[in-house]
Amino acid sequence: MKTRDKILLSSLELFNERGERNITTNHIAAHLAISPGNLYYHFRNKSDIIYEIFLEYEKLVDFYLDIPEDRPITLEDLTFYLESVFDGLWSYRFFHRDLEYLLDSDRRLRQDYREFTNRCLAAISRIFEKLADAGIIQPQPDELRSAMSLNVWLVITNWMAFLKTAHALEESNSLTLTELKQGIYQVLTLEIPYLTADYREQVMALREKYRPSLPESADTSGTEQRLGNF
Repeated sequence: MKTRDKILLSSLELFNERGERNITTNHIAAHLAISPGNLYYHFRNKSDIIYEIFLEYEKLVDFYLDIPEDRPITLEDLTFYLESVFDGLWSYRFFHRDLEYLLDSDRRLRQDYREFTNRCLAAISRIFEKLADAGIIQPQPDELRSAMSLNVWLVITNWMAFLKTAHALEESNSLTLTELKQGIYQVLTLEIPYLTADYREQVMALREKYRPSLPESADTSGTEQRLGNF
């Protein structure tokens, strides 16, 4: 592996484990047993490292959300999209833990993230269209579909923050991939009112696989029961 790639990989590992703000370029160089000068030969500063890591994350999500246009979408496709997106969140979790600060710190990153968000929203909207074409959900007018797409994006990108605040994790690094993927339950909950009779039972069974374990203060069983009666 080239030194440049090692720097990116080690930086991602350290950022995820300890938090981006707690890691300097000297920490990264020491972790790799290289001189700071060698690191600066490849990257001018930590912001450049973060930006390059984001570009890799961006490419990964774009790959995951490559929607087939030559065939109907299936529940297996939907499961793949959700699992893959949350896997990506986990692999690059430092980014979403401190997103606002990172975007404020780098104008390039802020602009690229805005474009990235718009692409993701368009992909989610297209998934809803394809789900309707496949008879899994009822067709939605454009305005509602756009609002639903935004709600899904907000759940996906803020579920980690919820677990670290309202869920009151004791340590910043105690989050697990299983807990993170419980956000899929919330995404599927948004679709309940629009499920068709033919697919309702299958989607509800899929949703149940991701049921989160939350404290009583965050229990939403009453709301979920009402949604389940739609």
